[in-house]
Amino acid sequence: MDSNHKHYEIIKNSIEYVLEHFEEQPNLDVLAERVSLSPFHFQKVFRTWAGVSPKEFLQFVTVTHAKHLLKESNLLDTTYSLGLSSTGRLHDLFVKLEAMTPGEFKRGGEGLILQYEVFPSSFGEILLVSSERGIQSLQFIDTLEQGISDTKKEFPNAIWKEGSSEEHKKIKDYFQKFLIPETPIPLYLYGTEFQFKVWKSLLKIPMGNLCTYGDIAESIRQPSAQRAVGTAIGKNPIAYLIPCHRVIQTSGLFGGYRWNPNRKRMIIAWEQSKLSSPNNELS
Repeated sequence: MDSNHKHYEIIKNSIEYVLEHFEEQPNLDVLAERVSLSPFHFQKVFRTWAGVSPKEFLQFVTVTHAKHLLKESNLLDTTYSLGLSSTGRLHDLFVKLEAMTPGEFKRGGEGLILQYEVFPSSFGEILLVSSERGIQSLQFIDTLEQGISDTKKEFPNAIWKEGSSEEHKKIKDYFQKFLIPETPIPLYLYGTEFQFKVWKSLLKIPMGNLCTYGDIAESIRQPSAQRAVGTAIGKNPIAYLIPCHRVIQTSGLFGGYRWNPNRKRMIIAWEQSKLSSPNNELS
């Protein structure tokens, strides 16, 4: 387990505690004691992972801050005004979506050789699954056994092999070193036409921006389809690269997340901390 992942586990534990005991406003000493660190060491670990102090970071996970971000963001303006050279369109530029046919999906992956690999990231363990056509699945997992079991249910007839590839390396370099790939990462996914519209709209949400389910519905020109949008977002098989974590409720509440709602809060706050840090290396 690398140090970044160890830091994530320490901070995850602390954030979950704060969310459960927010009214008590636990201080630095209390948080440090819970993870068996000195206040000085805890503060150092926190700054290494988040780039800001615990107090500053916790401001980013509040409903008040989320509401502010919603006011500052406009997905429709973002979608149609940002140029292709803009770093704000980062995900739109280095992720390429390709659809698996219904027949291929119904055959349960028959004829596919799926390579899988688990690697640590700043947000927890990731299970990465790919075929020669592209990335099939990218999931945050709590246990390898459960992660593979859940993914195999979708492709029960595929041949599964543990291994890596050049596309895997691109993704690991992005999550672990924040290196932007020089060529797009191909995603080979099964979904309905509506789901693909929603997923492509998610790609246009820049880092540091949040939007609502209604915003996504408006962006695909189906304003009455907010519930269906929520369902499509919940079916997103690619964590983080298709940034469904940037969609929250109109009220400012963060809402659900298939990979743990608290992880969603932490990713949003982590992105905010990177944007607010003077030494930020991400766009």
